Amino acid sequence: MSDRLLSSLTFFSALGSGLIAGIFFAFSVFVMAALARLPAAQGIAAMQSINVVILNTVFIVVFIGTALACAVLAITSFFRWGEAGSIYLLAGSLIYLIGSFLVTLVFNVPLNDALAAVDPISAKGADVWTHYNASWVAWNHVRTIATVASLISFVMAFRQLG
Repeated sequence: MSDRLLSSLTFFSALGSGLIAGIFFAFSVFVMAALARLPAAQGIAAMQSINVVILNTVFIVVFIGTALACAVLAITSFFRWGEAGSIYLLAGSLIYLIGSFLVTLVFNVPLNDALAAVDPISAKGADVWTHYNASWVAWNHVRTIATVASLISFVMAFRQLG
């Protein structure tokens, strides 16, 4: 891989990690707290709407595009092992892939699917909402920390590459 392409992928991964970190941070710090203050039916309905709207082209390109760039950078870091920035490329890539992408697929998406399946005004909906808030937010904190750590790793790698 050329140095220019490596720098571009590293920059894209830093930018993507930062954008995703901002989204996760907002949900961890105030969005979910605001939704939890609403009556359960309103909180469920709002989150169901958010979960539909977030699946748009821009979000998907950034979220999955960053994961794909991380996969390429992780593999590349092994071929460049011992060269400047390689440890940061590997760390940033693995942190994003495991702490953001994998956690989302394994924990947050199934919780979103369970929430999507309930009627907001039902008793079952209220029970799902209580569990959802506790579990989803905890996993979102993990994603927030992971994407910030990934961003920091990519910035460190970018500084060493340049």
